Amino acid sequence: MRFFRRHKRHTSDIDPDEIFLDSKNLPNFNTQQFEGRLERAIPKRSIILLGVFFATVGVLFIGRLGVLQIAKGDFYVKKSENNTLIKQPIFADRGLLYDRNETLLAWNIWDPADTNKFSSPIRAYIKEPGFGLLLGYVSAPAKDSSGRYWRDVFIGQDGIEKAYTNELTGTNGVRITETDVAGNIQAENIISPPKPGDNIILSIDARVQKKLYESIASMAHNSSFSGGAGVIMDAYTGELLALTSYPEYNSNILSNRSDKKVVSGYFSDKRKVFLNRAVSGLYTPGSIVKPFVAYGALEEKVISPLKSIFANGTISIPNPYFPDKKSIFKDHDVFGYVDMREAIAVSSDIYFYEIGGGYQDQKGMGILNIDKYSKLFGIGDKTGIDLGGEKVGIIPTPEWKAKTFKGEPWRVGDTYNTSIGQYGFQVTPIQMARAVAGIATNGILPTPHVRRDYEEYKNRIQTIEINQESMTVVWEGMRMAVTEGTARALNLPSVKVAAKSGTAQIGFGNTNTNSWIVGFFPYESPRYVFVVLMERGPKSASGNATRVMAEVLDFMSVYTPEHIQ
Repeated sequence: MRFFRRHKRHTSDIDPDEIFLDSKNLPNFNTQQFEGRLERAIPKRSIILLGVFFATVGVLFIGRLGVLQIAKGDFYVKKSENNTLIKQPIFADRGLLYDRNETLLAWNIWDPADTNKFSSPIRAYIKEPGFGLLLGYVSAPAKDSSGRYWRDVFIGQDGIEKAYTNELTGTNGVRITETDVAGNIQAENIISPPKPGDNIILSIDARVQKKLYESIASMAHNSSFSGGAGVIMDAYTGELLALTSYPEYNSNILSNRSDKKVVSGYFSDKRKVFLNRAVSGLYTPGSIVKPFVAYGALEEKVISPLKSIFANGTISIPNPYFPDKKSIFKDHDVFGYVDMREAIAVSSDIYFYEIGGGYQDQKGMGILNIDKYSKLFGIGDKTGIDLGGEKVGIIPTPEWKAKTFKGEPWRVGDTYNTSIGQYGFQVTPIQMARAVAGIATNGILPTPHVRRDYEEYKNRIQTIEINQESMTVVWEGMRMAVTEGTARALNLPSVKVAAKSGTAQIGFGNTNTNSWIVGFFPYESPRYVFVVLMERGPKSASGNATRVMAEVLDFMSVYTPEHIQ
């Protein structure tokens, strides 16, 4: 057994001849791969040097760790506690607002020293009068006492700023800022850049807007009206050339809260400076509803356009409450015999009492037909204008009276008063602008809008079927109102106008007046409709709205002739 083991161990050794054979390094060996060469151990020197290197690195690492954790540990603990990473917005530009001629109406102001737009921006507006309630105002970005923004965007609060706030609002960028306890920036990094909001071009002509407001404001001041409103609108598309309301607020002051005393005064002002009277104000229309009643009477064939009615100043009917007495309904003048065209021109109440509610042998169209034809032209309904706060309006009916006056029955006197735009009749100026467009265009009821070329509103135009023969009578009566009737102030050499004035008695004892004028121009080929309301003036102040519109048309003939040609 021992011999066997020794023999086995001996045969496992390398024979000398094999050593000599390998040492010759035959030509077939790949010397680059060390074939045919003897293996050699790694030198001890190399191992020692490598060990020294790793030992040195370890000592340096431990030394640095000691400095950070022991020698300067307190310093870095305090620094980590005092330094703060803050996520700050990089404010996006809010979209700009322009008028139809690209006059800038609303823009953004940045601190010139703040190239990165890190501070809160300021929204600025045109300083000309007449734009406050149209453009609206915004709530600016706001931060807490620690300097962190809890509101990092503008929020539209009224007018166009509110109606189109989603389009105007951009997307803020994000910046991460490291600050020390003193608020000093130690480092910062922009995570995402800001994206600006969309710019919007309005259909408004800033020149006409300003003039319309100034004329209304001047008339209100000089004739003791509490307010006023004006609308000039494209009769076919609904684009608003001007839409203004008096009194108004200053958009710059409200957006920036730069004058707290003035802002406080706005809220306490009894004239309601936050009320956009053109869109949200409800008013008794008076005689401006007569063209619609006239058209309905012709369509219902209760009268021919050439039949004359004797308008001697009053008519009387039995008093339902006192049978032995008469209920007397007065006209504002004595006109003698008038046909429909003349009745529209001079605004005879007697004529419209009779065709509305009937009198003696004259048949009346009745309250249900007055309601029908008023609604046909959109009166008493919202127009869908692209501004908030629009009101509906009221057309008096038996159902309305029963609900409002606890079951009171409808009487013929109620029909009389409704046929001349009194009693419970309530409309908005923008509503009447759309209704007059239906007359001017022979049946097109556009949706009013302040954003120019807005496709959504082009697709919302309504059409109604119109009897051209009946409408021609209405046209001619409204033209006669300008040439020889109640709207003679609009008989201008620069443009032919068709119009209907209105004087609505309001207040306890009918001591105050709303003065109206509605119409369209040019007469031969209508392009624009207009409405002017002067609110709550003295009883003697009828016709003042007509003079306002005459001033505006005179201005337009000189400074914006493209709109009246």
